[in-house]
Amino acid sequence: MVQLVPSTTAVRVFEGHTAKINAVAALPDGRRMITASKDKTLCLWDLKSGLVMKKMEGHRGALNALAVSRDGKLIASGDARGELIACHGETGETLTQPIKVHSAIILSLDFSPDGAVLATGLDDGTTNFVSTRTWQVQGNPIKSGCVVRCVRYSPTGTLLGIATREKIEIYKPGKRQCVIKFKAHRKTNFSLAWTPDGTRLLTGGDHQDPTIREWDVSTWKQVGEPWKGHATVIKAIVINSAGTLVASASYDNHVRLWRLSDQRTVACFQHCTLVASVTFSVDGSHILSGGVDKKISEWAVPEDALLDNNPKGPTSKDPGSESEDAPKDPAPMDQGSDSQACFYHLMM
Repeated sequence: MVQLVPSTTAVRVFEGHTAKINAVAALPDGRRMITASKDKTLCLWDLKSGLVMKKMEGHRGALNALAVSRDGKLIASGDARGELIACHGETGETLTQPIKVHSAIILSLDFSPDGAVLATGLDDGTTNFVSTRTWQVQGNPIKSGCVVRCVRYSPTGTLLGIATREKIEIYKPGKRQCVIKFKAHRKTNFSLAWTPDGTRLLTGGDHQDPTIREWDVSTWKQVGEPWKGHATVIKAIVINSAGTLVASASYDNHVRLWRLSDQRTVACFQHCTLVASVTFSVDGSHILSGGVDKKISEWAVPEDALLDNNPKGPTSKDPGSESEDAPKDPAPMDQGSDSQACFYHLMM
């Protein structure tokens, strides 16, 4: 097998934070990105000039989580004090004062596809839901009983994936109805990503099982073998909009680029310290990643990898997309049930 030589020279570096960068997201307009740092600030960047357009302050705790609504109109950030701040996606102006979602640390955020709800994953084992109309917590939380590392809505919003210390949990969020819970990794599940067509879910493990695993959403069975390459915690997983390439950020100082169709690594990018965040540019031609080095590095996706940029299969629905009662959804299972398959956030 040919050994990949990691690239150590980034196309460009963005500097402006004074502490670890825990999250990064590209805005839908393709012109800007947003970063969240342990230094308690957000930075809104101009991707063309590489300069900070606006430094957004107001948090009193280290920022661990960041989310951008699908239409780019809203930005939300969550901190170690359990507080949430919402900002205008175009101007970066603050829309709310710090909102006390919980006394627990906010480890993950994700907007529903329609932008109406913001899911918050907390270190006390709960997932809360915040209305973006009132910016108040609505309804009952989902209680997982152990640390929630990552929350991600499926492409149509009919399912919510929750990565906890012990299991992957899938819910119908509107009804808070559990679809299935299963043990994906040997110990802790750190990260989640849905494919754009909603037919697959990818999960990332910790130092005891530093693999990515691919799950068939129609059966909740593992697809193929574990994706091996990382040496420790897989902090974040993202998939390009075409559904063909996957990028993963790890505390082993590397970002790996994978081809979804055959689960193979096609490129590797090396930071000087651990990597905590990663995203694709809107056009999918670049990867943006950051971590303890306090900067964002921009990497070019290899041209041969971009040639296979045609999504496979249907792109409009994930199971259950017709309604929350659709028969395509897997039957709900009791809270103690596991599938037979055995084998991302913050390390304080």
